[in-house]
Amino acid sequence: MIENQKFRPAVVIGPLGEPLTLDSLPPRDTRRWVVRRKAEVVAAVNGGLLTIDEACERYDLTIEEFAAWQRAVDRSGMQGLRVTRLQHYRDLYERQQKY
Repeated sequence: MIENQKFRPAVVIGPLGEPLTLDSLPPRDTRRWVVRRKAEVVAAVNGGLLTIDEACERYDLTIEEFAAWQRAVDRSGMQGLRVTRLQHYRDLYERQQKY
């Protein structure tokens, strides 16, 4: 019997245009999340390399935390992931939604 297997790519394109594989993703024990690492994890999930559940388990994230990263990338690109400018990009997005 053949099981219904989902297609999972071996490589996806990262946020900087580089190829990402499971081996090139940030280490599992990452505690310091810089913009590039967050963007790589989001790109891996969006590209199908990981599921959201796998990413959250692998990096000890909550679904809400990962969803916030994904929303930030969708709204403002990689710059939206910068913690120091979080409020700026949130306000900018809200102003754009009004018009």
